[in-house]
Amino acid sequence: MIRIIIAEDQRMLRGALGALLDFEEDIEVIGQAENGQEALRLIRALQPDVCLLDIEMPVMSGLEVAEQLQGAACKVMILTTFARPGYFERAMKAGVHGYLLKDSPSDELAESIRSVMKGKREISPDLMFGMWQEGNPLTDRERDVLLLAKEGKTTNEIAKTLYLSPGTVRNYMSEVLNKLRVRNRIEAIAAAEEKGWI
Repeated sequence: MIRIIIAEDQRMLRGALGALLDFEEDIEVIGQAENGQEALRLIRALQPDVCLLDIEMPVMSGLEVAEQLQGAACKVMILTTFARPGYFERAMKAGVHGYLLKDSPSDELAESIRSVMKGKREISPDLMFGMWQEGNPLTDRERDVLLLAKEGKTTNEIAKTLYLSPGTVRNYMSEVLNKLRVRNRIEAIAAAEEKGWI
């Protein structure tokens, strides 16, 4: 029996997924969570074989949970409506075993779960096509600068936080604006968030 935990913040979808998977003879849903923190607690307490994680959840995202579970026995599968390159890149770095679209038929999901249990990696072909077309152009340092700008920090505050000179921070921000083809910080933050790069 494949023991599963589902983490999804939309109650109706979570319930429907649980009910559909419980119809499978070899799959048992042993827990459901409405946010990432609750999911992590359940996973650690119940030791499931597989956890299905939504990406955008309150308190802690599915990607943050996946990063916390790196190297754990539980196999992590992401279920998403978002085909954002940055999300996909982060999920792959976290070592997820599956990255699938929520609107896939339930029998395909069950088959993907079985396949992951056999040691395979399951990635929706629809997601893969878009992901490889556009990689993240930002370096880690540029992402750091942009994340701090998103928090509302000034150039001087970013410089102090990252132990850089204000001029260096301005140079990084200028590079970010050029790479994202935007005019200012606000547009840069919006563009990077839209792609899932920050």
